[in-house]
Amino acid sequence: MAVDSLQLLEHLRTPALIVARGQVKFANSAAKALLGGHVVGQDVRIAIRDPDAIAVILGDGGGTVQVRELSVGGSVWEVDCRDLSDDERLVSLYDLSVQVSVARAHADFVANASHELRTPLAALLGYVETLMDPRAGGDEATRERFLNTIQHEAQRIQALVSDLMSLSRIEANKHEAPADTVDMVAMLREAAGEFKDGAQVSVTTNRDTASIAGDRTQMAQVMRNLIDNALKYGKPGGPVLVDLEASDTGWILVSVKDEGDGIAPEYLPRLTERFYRADTSRSRAVGGTGLGLSIVKHIVERHRGRFDITSRQGTGTTASVMLPLRN
Repeated sequence: MAVDSLQLLEHLRTPALIVARGQVKFANSAAKALLGGHVVGQDVRIAIRDPDAIAVILGDGGGTVQVRELSVGGSVWEVDCRDLSDDERLVSLYDLSVQVSVARAHADFVANASHELRTPLAALLGYVETLMDPRAGGDEATRERFLNTIQHEAQRIQALVSDLMSLSRIEANKHEAPADTVDMVAMLREAAGEFKDGAQVSVTTNRDTASIAGDRTQMAQVMRNLIDNALKYGKPGGPVLVDLEASDTGWILVSVKDEGDGIAPEYLPRLTERFYRADTSRSRAVGGTGLGLSIVKHIVERHRGRFDITSRQGTGTTASVMLPLRN
């Protein structure tokens, strides 16, 4: 192979090998980082130990195959082999881990969404079928109880569909930085006032105004979700403390703190995963969809900010949003 072509391969981020008569004659830097610099001069069956990959590399006509392990474990790789001459073959190794992970996450998301919808739908159908039975129709107390359950389950489905649509819209424009001006002080006070138990929610700020470049509708959703969570999972009747602090470094920190039971440390890293619940029965009892914190995380990331949750069992939980101030 020409020297200029080898130099071109050397600059590729894709691991690439030149194999001649079953031996590795050349490996670019990416291939050496993956397989080790010692592979040059080795039998390709030692350098790459996957039987399916070797069958493609040494077989007639080359081709492409996906393998899970080369001489390193974990990732899913596509091994592509192309003839360069009668003696030489170019072997390119493509890491498919991200694509596989995304596909798996999508499949899990669809499965979880289906499960979350199926549960209340099953309850709805069961109660409706019972009400259609003439023997149940004459019992007014039973009828009222069943109708209340049907309403509750229908509201669960409505909330879930609304959150699914919201998450879809957020992900669709997550790479577009919002440009409107949003006064977060006014936003916090407005969000706190929307709750019937607003007397439990107190708002403190160190400035009268603090503006960010943002999407007003999305930021209002963030604040409502965090305050709603604090009221649902905090101490019954206990206070929810909302604080905004604008710093001279060009950032604002909004924290929403409750005085509830708190969350065990092992659950904290997964709280922003879709449909993840630290306490499934309690979440469903208070009407949680399992998507609220995932929505918050995606919105904050779109606003080039950071979202954190800290908690101490028996003391309470604090959700914090850090956002850049508008210059």
